[in-house]
Amino acid sequence: MIIPKQRRFIQSALLFTCFSVPTFAIASTPSNAYQDPFINSFASYAAEIKAMETAENASASHAFANYANDVSGVEKKAGYIGDELPIPKATKVMEGVYTVVGSFIWGTTTNFGLNNNLSAIIFDDGVFIYNGGPNEAVAYSFHQQIKRITNKPVKWLAVENDQGHAYLGSSYWHDIGVKNLYSEKRANENFHRIFDETKERYAKGRGPIITQSSYDVTDKFTTFTDSKTIDVGGGETVQLINFGGGHTPSMTGMYIPSRKLLFTGDLGFNERLPGLLHDSHFREWITSFEKMVAMVPEDVTVIPGHGTPTDLATLKRQTYDYFVELYQEVQKVVDTGGSLADVDAIDQSKHQDRPVFGQLSISNARHIYNELMTEKRAQK
Repeated sequence: MIIPKQRRFIQSALLFTCFSVPTFAIASTPSNAYQDPFINSFASYAAEIKAMETAENASASHAFANYANDVSGVEKKAGYIGDELPIPKATKVMEGVYTVVGSFIWGTTTNFGLNNNLSAIIFDDGVFIYNGGPNEAVAYSFHQQIKRITNKPVKWLAVENDQGHAYLGSSYWHDIGVKNLYSEKRANENFHRIFDETKERYAKGRGPIITQSSYDVTDKFTTFTDSKTIDVGGGETVQLINFGGGHTPSMTGMYIPSRKLLFTGDLGFNERLPGLLHDSHFREWITSFEKMVAMVPEDVTVIPGHGTPTDLATLKRQTYDYFVELYQEVQKVVDTGGSLADVDAIDQSKHQDRPVFGQLSISNARHIYNELMTEKRAQK
């Protein structure tokens, strides 16, 4: 059972109010941060008590206000206060590299919104996290796993794109003191713009309790346009690279030359069928994938955005080849003046055992058809 963070302090409330040092300064929080009703109730109660104060009870409002301040400070420092969720166990990819492979279906209340991969890379100077998580509860739970593997602090975080499952947990990492947050500039701007609607959608689909504490920390991110190299100590560097759009308008991949390790973000899907979304473009996806492959050695270890770690050849078959072959079939329909019914009839059965095939196969084909028809009309 998930316990809302404010309930953790209820039993100790009266003790704190009896022994607090008087002060009226309530800890400030970002305007878009989740406002804990438990803390707010004590702040309100302090104001009510102050209005009724006499010489005999003049310290009461001070105590309640101070308690609200104390709890707010504790919550802020902890990042998230609640149960560790039963997310998948982090698997060891290679020495010092661990990945939690998210669910192969959509983010739901059952999987706590975790349907992409979260990774931790241990360096001499600390731990680098790739993807912030879909909420603070998942981020906290991933962190607990990391702390059972190493006592090194988390020092860096990079997010793959502007989707909620990459970004919404970032406020947890910021609150626990991670100073180095990285995102591609366009993705960061997009997520800031759509934060409220994304959080609302995730709360409805993944659960309000685990989503409510997330808040917008895009102003804390260091952004880049094309690439950024980060010195992580011990003679190692991390290369953040915007490989380009496709699944989303941009994609921050990550390459670690010293370990021949590639994080593709959502340019790479293994096992699970890749999906074209409302702002996806199949040609950009193909071009971005080609750019990514050209920038790394053939023998890299690959951690995709979705699915289990693999090699580059397998990832190419699972993602790039799928789109190229489907595009070629849809192009035949366009060239012969076919309709959406013909597009729906394209045989994709060799992929039918891949997760979410039933939900995405036809919509992917239709998406490509619509893009091709738009191009055709523009040429007239």
